[in-house]
Amino acid sequence: MKLVAGNSNRPLAEAIAAYLQTPLTRCNVRRFADMEIFVEILENVRGEDVFILQSTSFPTNDHLMELLILVDALRRASARRITAVLPYFGYARQDRKAGPRTPISAKLVANLITRAGTDRVLTLDLHAGQIQGFFDIPTDNLFSAPALVRDIQENIKAENIAVISPDVGGVVRARAVAKRLDASLAIVDKRRERPGESEVMNVIGDVRGRTCILVDDIVDSGGTLVNAADALIEQGATDVYAYITHGVLSGGAVARITASQLKELVVTDSIMPTEAVRVSRNIRTISIASLIGEAINRTSEEKSVSSLFD
Repeated sequence: MKLVAGNSNRPLAEAIAAYLQTPLTRCNVRRFADMEIFVEILENVRGEDVFILQSTSFPTNDHLMELLILVDALRRASARRITAVLPYFGYARQDRKAGPRTPISAKLVANLITRAGTDRVLTLDLHAGQIQGFFDIPTDNLFSAPALVRDIQENIKAENIAVISPDVGGVVRARAVAKRLDASLAIVDKRRERPGESEVMNVIGDVRGRTCILVDDIVDSGGTLVNAADALIEQGATDVYAYITHGVLSGGAVARITASQLKELVVTDSIMPTEAVRVSRNIRTISIASLIGEAINRTSEEKSVSSLFD
C-alpha cells in the first residue's frame, strides 16, 4: 500500500499516515510560473495499491486538478489500483438541476475523476447519498456520526438534549445522531430567499429547556446556523451547539459565528482549518484521521468498510 498526498490538507494526510504507520510516498506537486500544475512521483509505485489523499476544498478547482494529474501520473507509473480518498468532495451541492439550463456539476466532476483513471473512491458525508451513483466505479461514503457522537458524549454533559436538523433535507442525518444519543429530534423550517441567505420560519418540535445540538454536513456562510440558533433560543433552548462535518466557512462566516448565540461549533478536519478558525473562541476542530485511516486499511485488505458503522 502507498499513500500519496496532494496539497489540499497536508496535516490530515500526515495524521492518516501516522495512524496506518505508513510513510507518505515522496512526490513533487508544484506550480509553473503560469500556475500550471506539475506532478512527479519520486518512488516506485509499479503494481502498488495507491491511495491519493486530497480534499477538493478551496481553491476547489486547483485541488481538483491536482487530484486528476496525480491520478494520471500514477496510472502512467503502472500502479495496480488507484483509490481517490476525498475527505471533502467539492461540487457536491450541485447534485441536481436547480433550474432550467443549469448543470449537474457533481456528476461532471465524478466523470472527470473516473475518466482520469481512478479505480475507486472513498469519501466522507456526501451532501446527498445519490452522488455515489454518479460514479461508475466502487464508491464508499463514510459517516462522521460515530466521531461526532463520541465528542458530544465526552464534552456535553447536559441530560436534556435535543438533536436539531437545520433544514428538512438533513433530517435523516440528524435522526441517526439522535438515535445514537437516545435524544429527541426537532427540525428548523427555513425559507431561502436567495443563495447564501436563509430566513428561519419555524421550529418543529419541543426545545424548551433543552440543550440543542445542530447537526449538518456542510457549514459555508454560517447564515443558516446563526439563524437556527437564534430561533432555538427564542423557543426556550438553554444552549445551542453545532456539529458539522465539513467546515467550508467562506467569506465572513467565522466572524458571523463568533458573534452568534452558538455556544460552540465543532467541525472535522476534512477541510484544513484556516488561521481564523484556529483562533476563534467558539469553533473547535476534531480529527477524522483514524476513521479514514481504518477505512483505507480495510479497503486495502479487502475487508468490510460498512461494519465500521454497525
